[in-house]
Amino acid sequence: MSNECVEVVLPGVVEPEGLQVNRKELPVPGPGQVRVRVEATGVSFAEQQMRRGRYYDQPPFPFVPGYDLVGVVETTGRRVAALTKVGAWASHVVLDEADLVDVPEGVDPIEAETVVVNGITAWQMLHRAAKAKQGQTILVHGANGGVGSVLTRLAKAEGIHVIGTASPRHHEAIRKLGVTPIDYRDDVPRKVRELAPEGVDAVFDHIGGRSVVDSWRLLRKGGALVAYGSAATKEDTGAKALPVLKIVARTLLWNALPNGRTATFYNIWAKKFKAKHNEDLKAVLARLASGHIDATVAEVFPLEQAAAALRLAEERTTAGKIVLKP
Repeated sequence: MSNECVEVVLPGVVEPEGLQVNRKELPVPGPGQVRVRVEATGVSFAEQQMRRGRYYDQPPFPFVPGYDLVGVVETTGRRVAALTKVGAWASHVVLDEADLVDVPEGVDPIEAETVVVNGITAWQMLHRAAKAKQGQTILVHGANGGVGSVLTRLAKAEGIHVIGTASPRHHEAIRKLGVTPIDYRDDVPRKVRELAPEGVDAVFDHIGGRSVVDSWRLLRKGGALVAYGSAATKEDTGAKALPVLKIVARTLLWNALPNGRTATFYNIWAKKFKAKHNEDLKAVLARLASGHIDATVAEVFPLEQAAAALRLAEERTTAGKIVLKP
């Protein structure tokens, strides 16, 4: 067993190549904690925003990024998954034992990693925010992405029809899942109306900006908009919370109108969702273990190559989750 911890540090607002690889003594668990040897962690949109200093509630620099992980508890050998928000881009992490969820036997740790933060997000948006049901039709923006690919699979497993936006290079892959693809560069509202003239039952929008307004207008009566990001404004300057605050303000206004539709800005750390994290992650991992959904691994990089992994993620040419392996 190694007697040192390798970690990737984000020192400030830098290009991906500015990430630093450090080595230090192994962290020591405190009461109620365990040390986890990380087997897989991932690259999410949050890290792309954090390295720009644009994630709305990121910690001060410098810090170790990494929103989630799968690993082994050193004292017991349990394979576990955990949501961390930061700190997972390391070979060893100390975590509260109460925050750990067992990974079902036989599930590969890299595949399990693809459904930790992405799986919790997708499950809660689909079932807790939108309350989507069998037979309904939903629109998933970025159906080939980390969250979008898991959300699509969960929805199809529930008998929900999915319209998904993606680059044409990914259309064949999502079509094989039973998704009706739309080129994200097309007139998406017009294309959706051609497929669902009365509107859709739910829209999942990570784009923000103008897209949120279009998504709201695509809902049929009783429909639900779930916004969960502001990718369209990732290069903006100014107050980093402003794009999110604009979306939240719109959802509050729309919900005040007597139109029979609902709008939510989904925040994985919101109290009403956070209390259900472990329960929902268990549900997603169980479906992965049973084969009801499968994992989409875009590419696997050694932890020390986190800069290359982050650069690839920002090119937006991959499908699924980019994974780091210590």
